Amino acid sequence: MDTSAPTSKALKLIILSSALAAFMSSLDGTIVNIALPTISDVFDLPSSSVAWVSTIYLLVMAGSLLVVGKLTDIIGYRKIFLTGFVLFTLGSFACGFLPEMTGMFSLLLLSRVFQALGGVMMTVIAPAMLSRYMPGAARAKGMSVVVLFASLGMALGPTLGGLLTEYLSWNWIFYINVPVGIAALILGIFVLPRDEKAKFTLKGFDGAGAVLIFVGLAALLYAFSEGYKLGWTSAPVLICIVLAVLCIAAFIVCERKVKSPILDLHLFKNPSFLLLNVVLCVMYFTLAGAQYLLPFYLQLIQSLSTFESGLVLTVMSLGIMTAGVLSGQIYAKMVGRIRVLILSGVAVLALGYFFLSKISPVSGLGIIVLGLALIGFGVGLTTTTATTLLMGSVKPEKNGMVSSITGLERFAPMTIGIAFFNLLLIAGVKAIAKHTDITTRPLQDVAAGILTSGFDLCFFVSMSLAVVAFVICLFVKESRLKQA
Repeated sequence: MDTSAPTSKALKLIILSSALAAFMSSLDGTIVNIALPTISDVFDLPSSSVAWVSTIYLLVMAGSLLVVGKLTDIIGYRKIFLTGFVLFTLGSFACGFLPEMTGMFSLLLLSRVFQALGGVMMTVIAPAMLSRYMPGAARAKGMSVVVLFASLGMALGPTLGGLLTEYLSWNWIFYINVPVGIAALILGIFVLPRDEKAKFTLKGFDGAGAVLIFVGLAALLYAFSEGYKLGWTSAPVLICIVLAVLCIAAFIVCERKVKSPILDLHLFKNPSFLLLNVVLCVMYFTLAGAQYLLPFYLQLIQSLSTFESGLVLTVMSLGIMTAGVLSGQIYAKMVGRIRVLILSGVAVLALGYFFLSKISPVSGLGIIVLGLALIGFGVGLTTTTATTLLMGSVKPEKNGMVSSITGLERFAPMTIGIAFFNLLLIAGVKAIAKHTDITTRPLQDVAAGILTSGFDLCFFVSMSLAVVAFVICLFVKESRLKQA
């Protein structure tokens, strides 16, 4: 992209810009849900309708990731990054202002589309910029700062959202992004190196592939996010599944033929590149289970309030922050043995799920906090090291593409994981209930025991998948991940 190497001070400011992007994106991912009941009351809508505030953001994000990643490599980091901040900031303001002014819920959804497009640009660019501008192994330190800010946003989201909604109004969960976005935009204008090519062309851009992958991924995630609510055999869900399969299959065929593909499938011919991406997918798939199931356990079995449950779940984010910073500091010393860090992260993740698989109706919060801390630490250690290794394994002109791949590996597996663990919990509870003696104990004790056993089953499956990911890591060869 650009030929001038940023100074040490400029590098720190570039890291700060990337970290602010990660903070805003992760904060928005967790701050909105807690305000949905209030938005439902304001617009007098059923929960199924107001849920689209979250759903449409997810669908646009997932469907756009690979496309934006390719555009980044064509247009340049600076243009895409600054455009992302503009769209996200304006979209955030529109989310809070337009629906309130007009009384039209549809304008909230439209504003969320623009906000999501900006979020995609920020999500893709942050890791790509660090890989481009940070020298060698030092980029892990920059990545650790990004992980730290992303974890902070994820941790603050529910609490901050609750406070803003209760003491100000629901609009402020969107307005809160505006001053941060403006500050980050001004910072980016002054510190981001200019792209080498002042002019660019989209001639030869894979437009057909862009449409196919957007529709395919959006349809796939809609099917999994709405399957339980609408019914897995309902017409909308079945149509979306068929559409997703057809579009993704056509996309793969298309990418094998075009000169400048949105997704370079040749990258996955490198076994280590493929396996490391599989490990990230498995990790985020299991993480969805923990984030989805634990609030139910804490509130239904432990009788904690929503606020208290949120505080307990914050432990996971603290674990991610701690591991992210630690891995960034020791990455350079572990070059040649990076797989050891990844194996350690996955092993700690599996241990965390092991502790959660042992919970009971009378378990103290200690074992839950320990399990969450280990899961967070494992996720932080694995994410920082694996992402840094993957970003450094390709040529600079493919950084945007690989960054979009790792971004997609968060959204898609977690969405599918929520649906999977929801079904597993229900099926597990039904199966366990059939083999439970209800004649010798009070019914409330039986119900709590059966439900907790269902949670245990889900976490045991998560632990088993983490063990599978650990075995996969054994076949990753760092030496094979050099300019894949």
